[in-house]
Amino acid sequence: MGAVIPLLALPVLVGAAPVRAASHTLPTGTVLPVTFETTVSSATSRPEEKVLARLRQRVRVGDATLPEGSELRGHVISVRRSGKVKGRASLTLAFTQLTANGKTYAVTARRISLLAPETHGKDAKIIGGGAGAGALVGAIADGKSGAAKGALVGGAAGTGAVLATRGKEVSIPAGSRWRVRLVRPLVVD
Repeated sequence: MGAVIPLLALPVLVGAAPVRAASHTLPTGTVLPVTFETTVSSATSRPEEKVLARLRQRVRVGDATLPEGSELRGHVISVRRSGKVKGRASLTLAFTQLTANGKTYAVTARRISLLAPETHGKDAKIIGGGAGAGALVGAIADGKSGAAKGALVGGAAGTGAVLATRGKEVSIPAGSRWRVRLVRPLVVD
């Protein structure tokens, strides 16, 4: 009779469902503090270029926990290099995957978008400064008519300098710290 008891327990063990880890949700608005592992720049990056960042500290919301060092992966969405006369540099990237505790999850986070500052005022100062310097040199060399000629030559030189140089680029160097915000809930095991 003792041999029958283990056989009766066997069907119960075979039919039992495996125990699954409970899932937890990080809500919309959760902030992920990250450090960039890769450099992205309007001068060198291209669309679809891969981007990697890591959590610089543990993130815990309720029972959901993401350990420090978890990987956040994404890509460059758009990039525009700075123009020589017009066209400000811009860079947009998005994170789409999070790897934590050996599991990878799809993630939707707010895009990071950078736009270079306007340079029209700086350009005007370069052109005006060239004209002023030219007028001064012309006045010293040839009086009033020399000042007018010098202003034209100096203004042209300043314009040439503006046309030859690009505006400011934008970048996120490796090692930079950012805060990435979830725009959809993230369910993790």
